[in-house]
Amino acid sequence: MADKAKLDVLMCGTGEYTTGYVHGSAADSDKKIGVVGLVMFDMRQRGHIGRLAMVGTTGSKNQGIREHLKAKIEAVYRGLDTSLEIYPPDDVDRDIAAYKAAIDSMAPGGAVTIFTPDDTHFEIAAYAIQHRLHVLIAKPAVKTLKEHQILADLAAEHNVLCVIEFHKRFDPIYSDARERIRALGDFSYFDAYMSQPKHQLQTFKSWAGKSSDISYYLNSHHIDLHVWSLKGIAYPFRVMASSAAGVAESQGCVAGTEDTITLIVQWKNIASGSPGTAIYTSSWIAPKAEVHSQQRFFYMGHKGEVRIDQAHRGYELATDAGGYASVNPLFMRYTPDGAGRYAGQLGYGHRSIEEWAQACIRLNQGTTQPSDYDGVLSTIADTRVVTAILEAGRQSLDNGSCWVDLPQF
Repeated sequence: MADKAKLDVLMCGTGEYTTGYVHGSAADSDKKIGVVGLVMFDMRQRGHIGRLAMVGTTGSKNQGIREHLKAKIEAVYRGLDTSLEIYPPDDVDRDIAAYKAAIDSMAPGGAVTIFTPDDTHFEIAAYAIQHRLHVLIAKPAVKTLKEHQILADLAAEHNVLCVIEFHKRFDPIYSDARERIRALGDFSYFDAYMSQPKHQLQTFKSWAGKSSDISYYLNSHHIDLHVWSLKGIAYPFRVMASSAAGVAESQGCVAGTEDTITLIVQWKNIASGSPGTAIYTSSWIAPKAEVHSQQRFFYMGHKGEVRIDQAHRGYELATDAGGYASVNPLFMRYTPDGAGRYAGQLGYGHRSIEEWAQACIRLNQGTTQPSDYDGVLSTIADTRVVTAILEAGRQSLDNGSCWVDLPQF
């Protein structure tokens, strides 16, 4: 870390969100060239990233990843270089602990992105933080409040920035809605829905229903938005969950894998003590449709309401190759600009990663402290309530949809 104007970055996880490479080819989703890798290649081209490395578990996939990145990114965007180090070595068939050697190679002050199955986040993040590396973790951060608190304590002890990648906070419509919600008085009712098409289970079935569920994977988005919106206004105090099943099993997932999970959360307004109710629903058995992910919510406060259909922005496309689609370049703009360069820096998928990386650079330069970002970015210390709700939902499902009380923070 000799050059404090540049950040050395290790990307943990080589799959869809990092590279867009799944099962030997481009993902069958809206992220065919990934997100994290593309952002890092762009930041390196602009002089913000130094060393760039990636780690997975299967070295025999490395050459396919390199060829994919070269064909889908380097050959498409003028000036982008996709060269990088990849762990484990190409001749290693399988090494689930390869992240340790990769992290060991990083100097303190470097940074690690973690986009791996949910149940692996804790061990990788803890190992990285103990090596004094800044960390960005895909949502959900971890699966239990105990693990969440351990990471928060470790980050404070080692003076590093640990952030959860809740990119919805950077969506210009969602972030505007958050501020309007805070002006609507006491909370009354919130209803959110988010889905993925069932063909995506072919990507997820190695872990779906085994190590995590659709609530952790998708409900986390809207739970964070809601918790963030009501900070200092209201708090959740108990959770009950219900589910539907049958389709995921037919797609090769383990027996008992839930198709759809709904969390019912009871809230209390701090000033008045009046109650409120939230319903968060997520599913990964939607049909292939005009959008990859249906995303919407309704909010009612005592002084007004907000309705958002995030999936439909009034921008439609129909092609012979792809059929009809409602597109959203506000997340990631994959089309190049007029000069053939990558032009997605203002997308909220891009910004959620770059804002963290730029904060890490400022920390290494000594101009800020990690605690300065609590309430600004979705830090590990500032997102405990989200994990508490998700864990309580899982506990409720595992115990006959009983009510589960939440700790008060």
